[in-house]
Amino acid sequence: MHDFCFTFPYGLLLVIGGLIGFLRKKSVASLAGGAGAGLLLVLAGYLSLKAFEKRRNSYAALVLETVCAAVLTFVMGQRYVQTSKIMPAGILAGISALMTGFYIYKIATGGNHFAAKAE
Repeated sequence: MHDFCFTFPYGLLLVIGGLIGFLRKKSVASLAGGAGAGLLLVLAGYLSLKAFEKRRNSYAALVLETVCAAVLTFVMGQRYVQTSKIMPAGILAGISALMTGFYIYKIATGGNHFAAKAE
């Protein structure tokens, strides 16, 4: 599975979550954190997709995706420990931890793999 296949939905989930947090609680932190991280992930996914179309890997995009997911795991994990609220901190920490593991796996296995060219 290619990294951008999971990065786009993950990034959009963050953007939507940030917007919902802002609209419901007027939380500028939710908007900045969720939408900012989400848009950064969507950008990284786009860079990875464009590199894949050229049959290359974008290690810069993979590193950016990994760093974003790891930071979100840490921040939301800390928030979950402080508040014990499953939604949104616990769920987002869990999803981000899974994504961090996936991105580390992709880096360790050499990024996206390409099917052999048909002749």
